[in-house]
Amino acid sequence: MSVILDKRPNGVAWVTIDRPQVLNALDVPAKERLGDIWQEIADDAQVRVAVLTGAGSKAFCAGSDIKEINRTGKMVSTETLMRAIPSVGVELFKPVIAAMHGYCIGMGMSLAMHCDLRLAATNSVIGWPEVKHGMISGVSALRLPQVIPNAFAMELLLGARNISAEEGKRMGLINAVVEDVQAEADKLSSTIAGYSPAAVQATKRLALFGRRLDDADRAEIDAARLWIEAKKDFEEAAAAFNSGTVR
Repeated sequence: MSVILDKRPNGVAWVTIDRPQVLNALDVPAKERLGDIWQEIADDAQVRVAVLTGAGSKAFCAGSDIKEINRTGKMVSTETLMRAIPSVGVELFKPVIAAMHGYCIGMGMSLAMHCDLRLAATNSVIGWPEVKHGMISGVSALRLPQVIPNAFAMELLLGARNISAEEGKRMGLINAVVEDVQAEADKLSSTIAGYSPAAVQATKRLALFGRRLDDADRAEIDAARLWIEAKKDFEEAAAAFNSGTVR
């Protein structure tokens, strides 16, 4: 499986992106699997909290699998993309914690940004490099200015500059920077799982109400992604990734 679901007895479900050989970059099957997992977590009354992380020591998630995009000539469908992101394509009122380490790039940050809490290891490298390569991060472009001040959001999205976990914390993007992110996520998720599930889920439901993507948001993301796919910049960027000339 490209993404592993581990439901533990304490009511915490660990969701692990398991493609360490490509820095946990997401291909279409992995995105589809994530969507199915969020739905399963939403439907399982025994699960109270979820933790999202990446396998291996080098990456949480290094974004979408660009080589796959080059082969197909297009990005994944907007519907599949939305379902892969927690609490976006699937109605999920259970808290999701991102346990981030290593490379947290592009779509990896779209995933983390839609988690309710973000814990980052000291070695985390955070960034949105899409515009540098003729691509876009549609969901992040809508959501990031709601998470951190607009000036910081534009700096990250348009400047395509990687930042450290500490800088992310100063911007308000990261809750805590820790040495052992897995242990800290285990502690935090266990604590929340011990509270009233009804109260926790009702609280998240209210918190999500004001920032839920509506049909107009989804249509705008879809239009922007289709527009980018038709551009020569997109074709050249994907080809450069596949040839190994872009790092």
